Amino acid sequence: MKFTIIGAGAIGGLAGGYMTKAGHDVLLVDRWKEHVDALNDKGMIIDGVRGDLTIPVKAATPDQLSGDLGVVLIATKSQHTLEALQQIVPLLTPESIVVSYQNGFNEPDMVDLLTKAGLPGDRMVVGSIPNYGGALVDPGYIEFVHEGPIQLGEMNGEMTPRLKEIGDALSALTEVQYSDNIWGQIWAKEVYSAQVVFSALADAPIRTTLGEERYARLAGAVVKEALEIADANGIEVQAFDFFDPANYRVKTAADTKKLIDNVNHAIWLLKKDQDNKPTHNFKKKGSGIWWDIVYRKRRSETRAFAGKLIEFGKAHGADTRLNEKMVGMIYEIEDGKRELGFHNYDELEAYAASIGKTLP
Repeated sequence: MKFTIIGAGAIGGLAGGYMTKAGHDVLLVDRWKEHVDALNDKGMIIDGVRGDLTIPVKAATPDQLSGDLGVVLIATKSQHTLEALQQIVPLLTPESIVVSYQNGFNEPDMVDLLTKAGLPGDRMVVGSIPNYGGALVDPGYIEFVHEGPIQLGEMNGEMTPRLKEIGDALSALTEVQYSDNIWGQIWAKEVYSAQVVFSALADAPIRTTLGEERYARLAGAVVKEALEIADANGIEVQAFDFFDPANYRVKTAADTKKLIDNVNHAIWLLKKDQDNKPTHNFKKKGSGIWWDIVYRKRRSETRAFAGKLIEFGKAHGADTRLNEKMVGMIYEIEDGKRELGFHNYDELEAYAASIGKTLP
């Protein structure tokens, strides 16, 4: 099975690198020419939680694509999904498989785009959630930041031979967990990610944002509201490795304590692999949103998933005020109208109290 990975950043790059190393036919595609040139000239240089590794890979820019792409993994930032997919539509056939391999609620929009192009989008699109983490540091150089599984599923919930074949290839990188409700798991990731957005309001490691009880309580209130948005949309939010939605349905002080314990456990899971590599100075110390804002100096994916979560909420009459306030702060930071810092948590905390959303 041939694979074309559109977006050779941390998520797509690590998958493509390890799949190539295992002997699979993989082409990495990225519009950053310097990155593509470095991959072709020197191979993919990886360090981080698994140590140092260099893997010879094949890479190309989108304009160089032609012929059969095989299985396509769209691994761009969420806001670039449809642009990336539109570019390759002329090379797709009704038998093509397109995997949304990224954050965000992308699958329905991908199905719609393919359908409008005269292709059977509902049959072509496969959902996934890559729960490992990394950072594209420099051209050709990726830091593997934390371990984690991949959830993979057909949008109709079936277990199909093609799903197993894709999963077998991706297992060269990490454990693949097959889902019969991938849409519910995608919602779970985006509900959970409300606290990931929260952690990017300050230029600080996650242990000093979510790892502080005061801030964990506030992040819990944000996720609780996000979970209520999912409820309003009739979504059965699925638990995954480091997120159990039941812990965020807070009603009592004891529930809040359980939530904080859950947050601390999630941080431990995310950081334990780094703790086992004390000699490596990790460059990515926060979330992907933090990385985009602080290191890459660009807009993050916030609009494409947290912003879309709010849209889903408004469409179904859910209360989205706390999430709106939070993402509005991120937008202001990205637009240079607000400084990163812990003062943002003070402001958000006061706002949560003013609208009665402080946890017991």
